[in-house]
Amino acid sequence: MNAIEQRKHELENCRPEPTLDPETIDEFWNDLLTEDEELPLDVTIIPEETPYPGMEVSKVSYTGYGETTIHAWYIRPAADTSERGDLPCIVTFPGYTGDRGYPERYAHFLMLGYAVLAVDVRGQLGETGNLLPQEEGIVRGWITQGLLEKERSYYVAVAIDTVRAIETAAQLPGVDPERIAITGGSQGGGIALLAGALSRRVAAVAADIPNLCRLDFGVLNSTSSLTEIADYLKRYPEHLERVLQNLAYFDIVNLAHRFTVPVLMSAGWKDTVCMPETIYAAYNRIESPKQMMDYPFSGHEVSEYQRRQTVLFFREHLG
Repeated sequence: MNAIEQRKHELENCRPEPTLDPETIDEFWNDLLTEDEELPLDVTIIPEETPYPGMEVSKVSYTGYGETTIHAWYIRPAADTSERGDLPCIVTFPGYTGDRGYPERYAHFLMLGYAVLAVDVRGQLGETGNLLPQEEGIVRGWITQGLLEKERSYYVAVAIDTVRAIETAAQLPGVDPERIAITGGSQGGGIALLAGALSRRVAAVAADIPNLCRLDFGVLNSTSSLTEIADYLKRYPEHLERVLQNLAYFDIVNLAHRFTVPVLMSAGWKDTVCMPETIYAAYNRIESPKQMMDYPFSGHEVSEYQRRQTVLFFREHLG
């Protein structure tokens, strides 16, 4: 067995025990999702000019968690699609500190004949603000907001925003509500996994180098966004157990039992942001149809090769 094979064997056997039992985490999320279903989405759709004749673009907004208005692009092929009927829709979220960008970023999905709903993450670089109350001090960035109260935390707001994005996609004209998938990298990959665990509408998940996996290990070792939580705990070590307990509700390791749809994941073995030990810890507990793409010599990046694999994955599961 060479070194690459040995490392693969180690990762395939990386299976830490969940830090929350399924009954506890299901009760929390099922109650929260039931409450959320009663709230209106208030979807608005405004046509947007584009220099590209091959696409039609609209600016979409909907009401997210805590009455924050979430902004997105709705993009679909400009060619007549009436003969094909309603289209599959790919929902996307950006990486940490990013935004949804220009609509042409998603041209490869349009070339497949798919629609796209590209969504901003609240408070970050895009047009979307953040009305989540801030009653305590936070470390730079966003993820320590409400860290001591999971019901009012930044992560719970993002999770509900994500579920509501899927519901918004299902209401858009020209979208087949039975063929909605979600994808993203890093933060966007973690959000995609949250959607797969929490939304009943998601048909497939493609999560590249995702965060939100094995969060306790990540807080201890990651070199990126989770250092915000580490810095918070460095200042307030007395909150360690409370913070880890709250984070457990958003950890894909603990949510893995909720997956029922096909999942594609990728991991860069030299990644110090979303480390393979975190990604595999979640992947190994998912029991729905799944596939892992390994990149032993890649860091925190998504290659063109992997983007092609995502396209092939969606062709297989969305048509």
